[in-house]
Amino acid sequence: MNFRTVFLLGCLAATPALAQSDSPVDAQVDVAPVVTPAPAPAPEGTVPLADIQRFVSVYRAVRQGYVDELSDKKVMQAALRGLMTDLDPHSAYLNKEQAQGMDEFANGSYDGVGVELVQLPDRSLRVIAPIDGTPAARAGLLPGDVIIAIDGKPVDVDNADAGKSQLRGEPGTKVVLRVLREEQPQPLELTIERDTIRVTSVRVRLLEPRYGYVRISTFQSETGAELSKAISSIQSADKPLRGLVLDLRSNPGGVLGAAVEAADAFLDEGLIVATKGRLPFSNARFNATRGDLLNGAPIVVLVDGGSASASEVLAAALRDHRRALIMGERTFGKGTVQTVLPLDNGDAIKLTTARYYTPSGGSIQARGIRPDVIVKTAHFDDDDNEILPREADLPGHLKAGGASSDGGDGEPALPVDVTDYAIHEALVMLKGLSVFGDKSPAPTPAAPDSDADDASAAVAKPAR
Repeated sequence: MNFRTVFLLGCLAATPALAQSDSPVDAQVDVAPVVTPAPAPAPEGTVPLADIQRFVSVYRAVRQGYVDELSDKKVMQAALRGLMTDLDPHSAYLNKEQAQGMDEFANGSYDGVGVELVQLPDRSLRVIAPIDGTPAARAGLLPGDVIIAIDGKPVDVDNADAGKSQLRGEPGTKVVLRVLREEQPQPLELTIERDTIRVTSVRVRLLEPRYGYVRISTFQSETGAELSKAISSIQSADKPLRGLVLDLRSNPGGVLGAAVEAADAFLDEGLIVATKGRLPFSNARFNATRGDLLNGAPIVVLVDGGSASASEVLAAALRDHRRALIMGERTFGKGTVQTVLPLDNGDAIKLTTARYYTPSGGSIQARGIRPDVIVKTAHFDDDDNEILPREADLPGHLKAGGASSDGGDGEPALPVDVTDYAIHEALVMLKGLSVFGDKSPAPTPAAPDSDADDASAAVAKPAR
């Protein structure tokens, strides 16, 4: 047995002991540098001997020379976190508490502030989106904000998931965030009181009779079922929806399967999304099954820079099948799939295992989805909504006779959320699309008055 083989076996035998013990490394491994001949290339699939030697040397240096004494466990965990962080922004080493937090988020309940984060190369944390109705949203945290300090301490975590753990805590406790915001010359300080986050991922209402609005704030395990119930609550067999605004703005994603279920709710057939990776389980195709909750009624999907991951899957699937028109701003561009792999001690690793591909075969990774109609974020007040008066505003105007000409079945129009410009524009677009998609016969006009001449009666007949 040559020296190289002896050294390799010694390293492999010593490493588990280092990870389990709190005794100094120099009691187990000689500190003096070892000079060995250049090793032969390692067989494919094995770690080169030179890399093992280099790791052990760095490990010894940190364990022995760092300004504060560190346990072997802490150094090894730092090494594991560094390994995951260096892969991509979404892979991470999760301790037991963080792994449990991932499960809680997927199930829709956890203690914290309610925000989805991603780590930047400089180790700061960028907000993908605050979740609707949570303390983060109420405090004014916005997509694109960069968190540079938490409770007065600069962000120096090794990954975004560790940063999330700093934002979690007992309900009623407070956390102070220092935030950089585009076009703001000075950092902002936001004080946020933690709460138990119970996320209702789907909200629904009518914008006007027969025109619905569905907001999906995040994708959780029950989102698909919630979506079906929500749409059923605002339409019936005798009064189906003529169109739907599907709001995915600031939706950071979540459970991929929930996005697939949501797309399937509006599609009768075809590919929804494909995932491709190196391992067999990473390669999958998800196809739609028959059944469209809207029976072909048009859909306008609202997106912005906070729409990421699973929300991009849904938007791309509907657009590629020409089932929906996309309106808003370019999306975030996260086109990768993460798999949580549990470890024997309760920790886990969140590993990027695949990219997903849209039905057209494209990838949105680092590209995002460019909307069909670009609408910048804007709001307006009630007073600015309508500049010119309408007939109904004129004193002494005549009441309408016969059926309503707007297809509203004579029902009073419900108030549109006029403070949200994008929703207003989506509704206008939806009405235009529904005109061409409505296959029902045109309503027969009321019979003309007996003293009307034949010419006027002829004009009143609907065109065929």
